[in-house]
Amino acid sequence: MGVPGNPAATAPPELAASELFAVDAYVREFEATVVEVDREGRRVRLDRTAFYPGGGGQPHDLGTLSTGASSGSASYDVISVKRDRGPIWHTVSTGSTDDEADLPDVGTQVHGILDWQRRHTLMRTHTALHVLCGVIWADYGIPVTGGNMEPGKGRLDFPFPHMSADLGVQVERRINEEIAKALEIVVDFVPRATADTDPALIRTAANLIPLEVDPLRVIDILGLDRQADGGTHVVSTADVGDVRVSGTESKGKDNKRIRIELTDQRTEGATA
Repeated sequence: MGVPGNPAATAPPELAASELFAVDAYVREFEATVVEVDREGRRVRLDRTAFYPGGGGQPHDLGTLSTGASSGSASYDVISVKRDRGPIWHTVSTGSTDDEADLPDVGTQVHGILDWQRRHTLMRTHTALHVLCGVIWADYGIPVTGGNMEPGKGRLDFPFPHMSADLGVQVERRINEEIAKALEIVVDFVPRATADTDPALIRTAANLIPLEVDPLRVIDILGLDRQADGGTHVVSTADVGDVRVSGTESKGKDNKRIRIELTDQRTEGATA
């Protein structure tokens, strides 16, 4: 499926063609060609991929790569995906005692399949964290300073000078209010010159992103939160489901942490 905003039209063409997750987070399967093999590192580089390589607090995807009968009908578990000085590499395991010898050769056609339940849970989690960020900015005018996530749960840090006992209750109510509005989530690519003058992006530290990153990929929860972001998201806040604030804690002066978690294990269906 496509995503709101038609990001493929504004993304650099080479990015849209090679990093499928950047323009459509709902790509679950794809065809690709092996363009480089690192046998010592047990990893392969593809000409295109839907596997997210991790970054911005979002973990990398898992899944499988398989070859057709003409290439020996092999199947590989993708156990790690990382960007290494630009290119994205997929570390694979075959279950063999000689993984190096069993890796596919350059030119091999492969079929990639994501662990979709895990990916979709991460998409919901990531969007929930952006909702949290938007709520804190709207209600308190305080920017986010850090965060992390795993499937179904995550946390963000904020420079609150102090934290009241009922903050978690208030924030949980506000998060679920915004989720219930079914706010559309738009993916766009913004020229760096424009991004550097956008107050919304500046307050989320887009100015800390290296200058050579141009254009910036932007996630916009319409009416709530707009951030430079490279991760994957659902298309509407309604797809997040209910969220619980699972904890609040002080990590020192002007550093307060809010933890959230999804309260159900739904899988994406109707919006696929």
